[in-house]
Amino acid sequence: MSNNLKPHLALFGANLIYGANYSIAKDLMPNFIQPFGLVLSRVIGAVVLFWIIYVFSYEKVAKKDFLLLGLCGLFGVAANQLMFLYGLDNTTPINAGIIMVSNPIMVLIASAIILKNNITLTKVSGIALGIIGALLLLLFKGDFSFGSENLKGDIFIFLNAMSYGIYLVIAVPLMRKYKPITVMSWVFAFGLIMVFPFGFEEFKQIEWSTFTPTIWWEFLFVVISTTFLAYLFNIYGLKRLSPSVVSTYIYLQPLLATLIAIWAGKDSLDMIKISAALFIFTGVYLVSKSPKKESKL
Repeated sequence: MSNNLKPHLALFGANLIYGANYSIAKDLMPNFIQPFGLVLSRVIGAVVLFWIIYVFSYEKVAKKDFLLLGLCGLFGVAANQLMFLYGLDNTTPINAGIIMVSNPIMVLIASAIILKNNITLTKVSGIALGIIGALLLLLFKGDFSFGSENLKGDIFIFLNAMSYGIYLVIAVPLMRKYKPITVMSWVFAFGLIMVFPFGFEEFKQIEWSTFTPTIWWEFLFVVISTTFLAYLFNIYGLKRLSPSVVSTYIYLQPLLATLIAIWAGKDSLDMIKISAALFIFTGVYLVSKSPKKESKL
């Protein structure tokens, strides 16, 4: 398989998982697990899985890099996950999906400030097309509401998008130096330390005996797929592609969710969905194009 294709397939897989996670995580909260209890469960599970692999592929980390790994644990795990699940518990999946389309814009700005990357017309055009496509799918569902009852949740989803955008940018120097499994093992270890005080009380309150087989499968999906696999896929993509490309794949999430619904017979194909798909794929293509000489905006 082409080395250029592998990171794109990894990002596609990560966002396929994320697309399914909005509704699955909503099923778990708050009837079976409170938001912070679920975050702690996710991080504990991910730490165990990452460190089992890391032990067999050990790579020494320089002391000077632990501060940056800690910041990645803060923005990429603790703040990101705590704010996302708390926000999702106080808003709707459709609202969360709409707000998350702001993530690539934040990544583009953070990349320009931190990594000194140029903001080019091609990248801006690609992000704009992705936003149009994602909003076409989300807004035409007709079940969104930016009312006061969702305001607190909407704010936390936005802060989550900002936090994850910062994480994608500051993780780049680490990915140029270490293997993905090394970075993720330490990032989640630091993340666990930060999440523990917030999630411990809600974690203790989980009544595992009330879990039905379906809830168990959804819980395992959130821990293994949405946390362990999706983070690993994203960091693998980040090792080979720019933060802007990685973040732009978020526009695939509503499209993939729609395609799954069509495949399951719960939705139908129409011109709006076809147009949205064209906008999204064109946007991702433009952002992922190899940089050529182009004037900075």
